[in-house]
Amino acid sequence: MAQGVLVFIEERDGKVKKTSLEVLSAARKLTNQIQEPVVAVRAGTGEPSVNLAHYGADKVFCAQHELLNAYSTESYCAAITQAARTVQPRIILSAASSMGRDLLPRVAARLGVGLAQDCIEARIVDDKQLECVRPIYAGKAYARVRLLMTPAVATLRPNVFSLGEPDTARNAELTTFTPELNAGQVRAAVRETQVSAGQRVELTEANIIVSGGRGMKGPENFPIVQQLADELGGAMGASRSAVDAGWIGHQHQVGQTGKTVSPTLYIACGISGAIQHLAGMSSSKYIVAINKDPEAPIFNVADYGIVGDLFEVVPALSLAIKNLKSS
Repeated sequence: MAQGVLVFIEERDGKVKKTSLEVLSAARKLTNQIQEPVVAVRAGTGEPSVNLAHYGADKVFCAQHELLNAYSTESYCAAITQAARTVQPRIILSAASSMGRDLLPRVAARLGVGLAQDCIEARIVDDKQLECVRPIYAGKAYARVRLLMTPAVATLRPNVFSLGEPDTARNAELTTFTPELNAGQVRAAVRETQVSAGQRVELTEANIIVSGGRGMKGPENFPIVQQLADELGGAMGASRSAVDAGWIGHQHQVGQTGKTVSPTLYIACGISGAIQHLAGMSSSKYIVAINKDPEAPIFNVADYGIVGDLFEVVPALSLAIKNLKSS
């Protein structure tokens, strides 16, 4: 009989992603309502960088196989699917990261169930079913989705679900298993991961993001955006127009065809506010717009707006923050 929540734990360079801990905390809150266990499933050898029990896991399933040392859709999908068939969870959750968006739809297809992608709310309703809220139509509307099949599969948007305080008194049962995998089923695998120069915080996990758009006028001006992001301890983003112009790499793109982010603070520099861009950042808690055009659509969603030349405003902000930090 299906029970509990299975949470896929994503790791990068041996460290558990903060987004996975958010999902684990969310799963703990869900299972507290129905008094069922939370099972964390991770891949690879070695101990996780944090104690997953402290964030809500009752059990930890560790899939160990040489084909899981580097991420591949086929091998990870097979491992998570086999873990799900063993655990028989009521719900399967993951962060709506690049990996989660790639992996969980395939797991859902293997299990023959539906999927709610990029959810901003999740709760248990009648008959212990999962009900989620997810943005649709580029964030202009919200769909309330109830998953009727078991297991219910969903991905949760990063930085939306609060990360609970770790409970150091908790312990989890550890189980290792070797999934049935073969090299013939792996058609593509990650061989190398490159971090963007100067980017200290991953875009989807950043609490503060400073983005530049067409108003930056060229690639040579993006260092002033990076400087402000560095002073604030955040990450640098960009609009589609700046990426399409070749001024900055696609990994920085925020929007419908880029990354969806939900930071505490989002600063838009020289970004007009096209629907495509708003779809990727409108759920930010506070939005600051810097644009010389007072009629720019970005001001319609901004909590604070500065009408002015970004080449004067942004360096002045960086200097003021630097002086404030040193005082």
